[in-house]
Amino acid sequence: MPTSDTTVPILDLAATATELTRQICDIESVSGNETTLADAIESSLAASAHLELVRDGDTIVAKTNLGRDRRVVIAGHTDTVPLNHNLPTRFETREGTEYLWGRGTVDMKAGVAVQLKLAAELTDTTVDLTWIWYDHEEVSAALNGLGRLARNRPDLLAGDFAILGEPSNSRIEGGCNGNLRVEVRTFGKRSHSARSWIGHNAIHDAAPILATLAAYQPREVEVDGLVYREGLNAVGISGGVAGNVIPDEAMVHINYRFAPSRSGEEAIAHLRELFEGYDLTVVDLAEGARPGLDAPLAQEFAAAVGGTPTPKYGWTDVARFSALGVPAVNFGPGDPMLAHADDERVAVEQIESCELALRTWLTGGNG
Repeated sequence: MPTSDTTVPILDLAATATELTRQICDIESVSGNETTLADAIESSLAASAHLELVRDGDTIVAKTNLGRDRRVVIAGHTDTVPLNHNLPTRFETREGTEYLWGRGTVDMKAGVAVQLKLAAELTDTTVDLTWIWYDHEEVSAALNGLGRLARNRPDLLAGDFAILGEPSNSRIEGGCNGNLRVEVRTFGKRSHSARSWIGHNAIHDAAPILATLAAYQPREVEVDGLVYREGLNAVGISGGVAGNVIPDEAMVHINYRFAPSRSGEEAIAHLRELFEGYDLTVVDLAEGARPGLDAPLAQEFAAAVGGTPTPKYGWTDVARFSALGVPAVNFGPGDPMLAHADDERVAVEQIESCELALRTWLTGGNG
């Protein structure tokens, strides 16, 4: 039963996937505030006799147990980044294309809506299904609901193939780059800036670090047929204590997006080699994921959906499935370039095409 004591919003699962997207987006669920939406999803599926429901915090899992010999996991996160006067949603047509505008329409409540509608309606599929709607994707990895589920109930993530409904323009994006953040520090000696020769300026010593970053040529790496582009960039810099003091410490914050051909440890080793002799501290590491397109179910899905799969440059939770040995791809409505944007909007035709592709594949064309 829902955990909230307040009135639970009603989601109309008989509505179109586009209308359901609007309903879900208008339930504000910035990271940390997903309970109301989780309650609504749980309540809306409670009458679906073909689904076994499990709740872990604000993560909702719905499973079919049809006795099929293969299982597909389809997941999406329910949280969004903070609002900026972009709710409630609205429909608007631009250059002949109808869009639903508002926070979460792209990242990734359109995908959540498609999954929710199909979970309720598909009672006879070619594979068994595990549907997952999880919390806290947009914040620290330690809070991620899918990661929590992997720790508490790894059996619920088990499958032969997984689809994450991250925005991909309703096309397949395979795997994802890894993500590494480090802090590189230089050290000097404080002195009065009027007598700078007595001290040693740590900020000046950071110049070679910045020069290395500016000259760095990112690799383009082919992994299982997809070409991933890496990136190495300074994303922050700090140092100094006062306007009349020579700084004794400076720090350059560096972000490395590395192709899934490298492990996290290999990525760290690469940066230690680049910045040899400097103090380097790892502050965040997320492994990448290989495309997984060589798995039989992935090949069947790609053939059914059509188009040419492309790589996912950003990190997504497909990496969590990959770490568990489950091949996974990204597939959902919405242009990822509009994720988190103040003018976030999803094309209605992409919601419809995503639903049709998944419905057709999961039912063998009989849905």
